[in-house]
Amino acid sequence: MISFRPMRADEYSAYLDYFIPDYASEIAANYGLSDAEARARAISETDEDLPQGVATAGHVLLCIISGGDTLVGYLWYRPDLAARSAHISDFHIFAGQQGKGYGKQALVLLEAELAGSGFTQIRLRVAGNNNRAKHVYDVSGFRVTGINMSKSIGQ
Repeated sequence: MISFRPMRADEYSAYLDYFIPDYASEIAANYGLSDAEARARAISETDEDLPQGVATAGHVLLCIISGGDTLVGYLWYRPDLAARSAHISDFHIFAGQQGKGYGKQALVLLEAELAGSGFTQIRLRVAGNNNRAKHVYDVSGFRVTGINMSKSIGQ
C-alpha cells in the first residue's frame, strides 16, 4: 500500500539530484542537444517552474511512500482549479522499486484524491522513448490526446 506526503524543503535537493539528470537525458534524447546543453536547459526550466522549490505556489510536490516510511518515488503536479484538471509534471518510481505496482497504485490514489476534490481530469506528457511510463499510463486508463513533434532548424 502506498501513500503520499508533501515533499519537505530539506528533501528538495535530493529530488533535484534525481530530476535534473533524468530530465536532461530526456531533453538530449528527444531534442538532439548535447549533454551540457540539455543539463543547462533542465536546470533553467526547473528554476523557472519551481522558483521557490517545494513552496512554489500552484505546484504540488509529493513523496510516494510505501509501508508507512519507505520513500519509493516522487510526484509533481500542477492543479488547474478553473479547468478542474491536474497536469503531472513529473512522476518517478525509483529503479529499485519498479515492477512492484507502486506506479499504478500511485495513479489510482492520485485519481481518488483529485476526484474527491472535484477534479475531473489528469493530464500529462510522456517522452516518446519512455516505453515503461507509456505502459503504466496505458494500463491506468490514460489515452493519447495528441502528439508532440519538433524539428531542429538552422543547424
